[in-house]
Amino acid sequence: MPSKREITEFSDEPAAGNPWVVEPMPATIDLIEYDSEWPSQAAEISERLNDVLGLRALRIDHVGSTAVEGLPAKPVIDIDVTVADPADEAGYVRSLQDAGFVLTVREPWWHEHRLFRGGHRPDDRVAPTDGGPATNIHIFGPDSPELIKHLVFRNWLRSSASDRELYADTKRAAAAAQREDDAVMDYNARKQAVILEIYERAFRASGFLS
Repeated sequence: MPSKREITEFSDEPAAGNPWVVEPMPATIDLIEYDSEWPSQAAEISERLNDVLGLRALRIDHVGSTAVEGLPAKPVIDIDVTVADPADEAGYVRSLQDAGFVLTVREPWWHEHRLFRGGHRPDDRVAPTDGGPATNIHIFGPDSPELIKHLVFRNWLRSSASDRELYADTKRAAAAAQREDDAVMDYNARKQAVILEIYERAFRASGFLS
């Protein structure tokens, strides 16, 4: 398990290389209000991943804004999948590709993260073929602090009405401020200060900070 320090710290270091296996096409931030179908869609995707990966999937978690009732979000289901060794691509890449998911990002320098995309996505150069809702499948190893960060943030927003409202307002403002030449990174940057503020309260409530 990662240390408390690894879990509670955030790094601004730039990427050590080009992470894109398939670069996305430019797209506007399509933020919509909470959809009550998101949990059932996530459950169906999780069941499918469990069938595809079997015992290779140590954990499958619905994370991100679509996992928090009441939050507006981009209509993309984010799923964290924990595998024993993300660097051992032979153990899972072909299975996911055969199921219609597209390997889009490979970041060995960042907790061995891999990203697969699925569903109908107008911003993909190579369209996934699984036919389900737009999906991001994040692959991490069991020692990745990102897995715990995501769960702490999700669980805190589920329990804190005030921070849920703060984050919702921040997301709406960030989306409204987008310019024609914006990328997703610009949208994320406009939210960053509030995200870190919420994370501090979430870490304290979860016992990671005293």
